[in-house]
Amino acid sequence: MPASKRRIPVSQPGMADPHQLFDDTSSAQSRGYGAQRAPGGLGYPAASPTPQAAFLADPVSNMAMAYGSSLAAQGKELVDKNIDRFIPITKLKYYFAVDTMYVGRKLGLLFFPYLHQDWEVQYQQDTPVAPRFDVNAPDLYIPAMAFITYVLVAGLALGTQDRFSPDLLGLQASSALAWLTLEVLAILLSLYLVTVNTDLTTIDLVAFLGYKYVGMIGGVLMGLLFGKIGY
Repeated sequence: MPASKRRIPVSQPGMADPHQLFDDTSSAQSRGYGAQRAPGGLGYPAASPTPQAAFLADPVSNMAMAYGSSLAAQGKELVDKNIDRFIPITKLKYYFAVDTMYVGRKLGLLFFPYLHQDWEVQYQQDTPVAPRFDVNAPDLYIPAMAFITYVLVAGLALGTQDRFSPDLLGLQASSALAWLTLEVLAILLSLYLVTVNTDLTTIDLVAFLGYKYVGMIGGVLMGLLFGKIGY
């Protein structure tokens, strides 16, 4: 794992916007549909009631609706502020901006790292491109799925030894999560003590350290298939 990220500008023709985390599929839904004709006779649109007329028709309901909409907007804004204070939802979206091709290439990189030559993270205007555009970018999708799969495979291994129980499965998950936390804290402490300047964030460290579960899954499966020799 490199101590710092080297910024490489990206500008490829035909490539989607690197700042766009997910594909926009809204245009596909309206494709093939023409504009709807406005109601009314002889090609003229029917007259719509003015807002003043609609308000005078049922003032109590309209006032209640406006008040409820205002309360809902204020509540949503308050919840978003409090959530972002503790959990950076906006930043986390970047780490889950992956697609099937990225997952396949990333797994190939994890299993055959010596075949990979370019380890530089790509940047676009001082901002890292989304993981689906750069196989070197860290993500949290693969570590999260690998962690869950590792716990399930560990439960399978315990079952083959007639030792499976829900308590042991929970203990496996808790111990794996505890070791991951200790590893992150140890690296952060080491970087602080040696005063190394790096662009790596805590979430980046969690992502890089979480990739180890992919190899651990492979080791457990090899042990189940070929015994001690395979393990």
